[in-house]
Amino acid sequence: MSRIGFISGAALKHLEPFRNLRPQVLETAFGTATVHVSETLAYIGRHGLDPDGYILPHRINHPANLKALKDLGCTEVIGLNSVGSLKTRLAPGAIVVPHDFIELYGTSTVFSDRPVHVVPGLDEPVRQRLIAAAGAAGIEVMASGIYWQTTGPRLETRAEIAMMAAFADVVGMTMAGEAVIACELELAYGSLCSVDNYGHGLVETPPTPAQIAATARENADRMGRIVRAYLKRRPGTPP
Repeated sequence: MSRIGFISGAALKHLEPFRNLRPQVLETAFGTATVHVSETLAYIGRHGLDPDGYILPHRINHPANLKALKDLGCTEVIGLNSVGSLKTRLAPGAIVVPHDFIELYGTSTVFSDRPVHVVPGLDEPVRQRLIAAAGAAGIEVMASGIYWQTTGPRLETRAEIAMMAAFADVVGMTMAGEAVIACELELAYGSLCSVDNYGHGLVETPPTPAQIAATARENADRMGRIVRAYLKRRPGTPP
């Protein structure tokens, strides 16, 4: 049976399914990636696992990460992403399973020497399995939504948030890049998004990095429960 790949940020690296995995360094055509593996899982911390060597969003090597997962036999990949809300009705603490994304200035690709134009998107079967897993775990999720990716690492201005809110539901810095590369590598990719803050200007006081990190930690337990339910529903995969 193929492995399931997971990619998450720092707040979720300690989730139960990702403990006790063995580290493995892989050299790919696009660079080096460190993956933690078991017989059924392969996990990558997208910002690195060294607190003193945090990889900023615009410097993440998505091609190397996704190619490493494919080389390890993964056929599906789930991104666990921290996002900001673009809607006042979508409060911090919510979880979204997006169905589409916007990345107007994205440059991530595995192709550099030939004209290959994929039609990017999120894998619908993986999306539906994530929604079903949330239901099995007794956790309410927003079953669709549009993700707007910015370059980062800075947060967005009030004017930028106001513009994005007309077209999308959440904003982040990594998911679309991963999704595009996954499509190019023919990997089924879906995302589970933790809403950790309101976008700048939606509420009176803008969020601080510490507040965003605190909300992400609070939401980590529910994200972990969904991941465990997802794995439990997959035949042959231990919870």
